[in-house]
Amino acid sequence: MNAEGARREKNPVVRLRLGLAPAVLLLAALLLSGCARAAGFRQVSLHARLEAGPPGGEDAPAQGKGQSPPLRVAIANVYSPKANVKNYQPLVDYLGQKLGRPAEMVQRSTYAEVNDLVRSGYVDLAFVCTYAYVEGQKQFGMEAIAAPRVNGQDVYYSYIIVPGDSPVRSLADLRGRTFAFTDPLSNTGRLVPETLLMRLGESPDSFFKKYVFTYSHDRSIQAVADHLIDAAAVDSLVYNFAVKDDPRLKAATHVIDRSEPFGTPPAVVNPRLDPAEKQRLTEVLLEMSQDPQGRKILTPLMIDAFVAPDDHAYDSIRRMAQEVSLP
Repeated sequence: MNAEGARREKNPVVRLRLGLAPAVLLLAALLLSGCARAAGFRQVSLHARLEAGPPGGEDAPAQGKGQSPPLRVAIANVYSPKANVKNYQPLVDYLGQKLGRPAEMVQRSTYAEVNDLVRSGYVDLAFVCTYAYVEGQKQFGMEAIAAPRVNGQDVYYSYIIVPGDSPVRSLADLRGRTFAFTDPLSNTGRLVPETLLMRLGESPDSFFKKYVFTYSHDRSIQAVADHLIDAAAVDSLVYNFAVKDDPRLKAATHVIDRSEPFGTPPAVVNPRLDPAEKQRLTEVLLEMSQDPQGRKILTPLMIDAFVAPDDHAYDSIRRMAQEVSLP
C-alpha cells in the first residue's frame, strides 16, 4: 500500500454526501480498497446539494416591499436529499400556506449544520434527530414544539440490521466486520450502537474491521440490502417506512437488535423566535391531523398526528450522551 493509502487506513471516518446510487458505488469502492476510514469527516460530493444559501448571501431570496418573509423549514438528512424533498416538501408547503407565507425547505449535509441554522435563527422551524435536539437544547436552548405520533406510539427505536441472508444474529457476531453509522449526531445511527460497544469495553476502531458514516438512514439501509456493508444502525421509523415503500427491502435485510424506546424526533425552534410565531407554528402542527388536507399529507409519512412533546422522553438519550461523551 502506498503512503497515501496507509494514511487513509489509519483514519476513522469518511463522509458520504452523495445521491443514493453514487453513494452505494463509492461505499463499495471504499470498503474494497481498505480506505473506509478518514480523519475529520473527509467530504466527497458528486452532485450539487439541495440547500439554501446563507443569510444575506448571494443566494438569499429577494423580498419585495410589503411581502411576507419566507418561512424557512430545515429538514435534517434522516433521508438522502432527494428523498427528503419527495417526503417533506408537501409538509413544508402546507405550513407556509397556513401561515400565509412563502415556504422554503432548507437542507444541509449533517445534523450539526441543521442545528447551526436553528441557532443562528436563519430557519424558523426544523425537523431534527433526537440526539441533535438534546445537544442543541444543551448548547443554546433549542426548543421542541411538536413530535410525531406513529402507529399510535410516541416512541421509536434504533435497529441494527444485516443482509437478509447474513449468518449474523447479534452484535457480538459483528466483531471484525464492516459497519455503517449514519450521522455523528444521530441517536439511533450512532449514539446507541457506540453505547452498546462501550458497555462491551469496545470502540468502533477496536471492534469493527472498517466503518463508515453514510449521512442518511436510507443510504445505510440500501448499503446493507446490497451487501456493501455487513451491518448498520438505523432509525426504526425510517426503516419501517422504507420497507413499506419497497417490500423487497424486507427480504433483503434483517433486524437483529432493537434498542429501548426513545421519544420521537421533534420539530424544534430557536428559543428567541417571536412568541406569536412560535405559538402559531405549534398550533398548525398540533392541529394538522384534524384538517383533511393535513391528514392527506401526514398519511404517506406514516404519521398519525403531531403531539405536544414530553421532554422527559429524551432523558435516556441525555444519560447515554453523558456516558459515552462522543466527539
